[in-house]
Amino acid sequence: MAAAPSIDRIRLAILMACAVLASTLGAFEEATIEPTSQAPLLPPVSSPAPANLGGPSDIAAAPRSHATSKALPTTTQPTHTSAAGEELFSAILRRLSNRHTGLPERERIALVRTILAEARLYDLDPGLIVAVIEVESAGYHLAVSHVGALGLMQLLPATGKELAMRLGIEWHGDDTLFDPIINVRLGTAYLSQLHKRYGNVHTALAAYNWGPGRIDRRIRRGANVPTGYPTKVMRAFDRNSVAVVSRS
Repeated sequence: MAAAPSIDRIRLAILMACAVLASTLGAFEEATIEPTSQAPLLPPVSSPAPANLGGPSDIAAAPRSHATSKALPTTTQPTHTSAAGEELFSAILRRLSNRHTGLPERERIALVRTILAEARLYDLDPGLIVAVIEVESAGYHLAVSHVGALGLMQLLPATGKELAMRLGIEWHGDDTLFDPIINVRLGTAYLSQLHKRYGNVHTALAAYNWGPGRIDRRIRRGANVPTGYPTKVMRAFDRNSVAVVSRS
């Protein structure tokens, strides 16, 4: 019977040894497991090299512009540093909202940002771009004319494709022009080219509507430049200007 205490001591020693071993293993695991790291940050997107904008073959050289790989609504957003800038943004948004654009509000907001950014890029009045949109398509981004011009600023597919290639914008067929962001980028670039070519907004607008080749032939013949389309656009432009001033 004297062996019982000895067996109890052996059991106790084994239990203590197990406890020490478990404690050591736990400390070892805590020391070797690394904390979970945050998800890696995406590398910054580098701006592609600016592409020299030309345009259709009968258009003179135009300004340089940053190329983009897709149509995104991630165009450069204008920085509104004044009450006037905020009012201009709101005025254009209200004007587009009164039109049947076929766009939800978030896309209309992205469209206004694009208009302001492209106007600043090409040194044009954003009200002029809005006026062209109103006269050309009444603000409907899926508009199609009887001659096959498409989208907000009513570009012909051949013109749009060549402009897109020169700007570095991906072209996915004629339907690319139904993307309102791409359409405004291409249309504004085209209008800027014409303005630089002719040095006169009325002649540039006539060429936008009639085509520069036809306007050049009229000028060479000494004929008058058509005034109907430029007059419509400038009336819409004046309405935009009056609306902004009256609310400021």
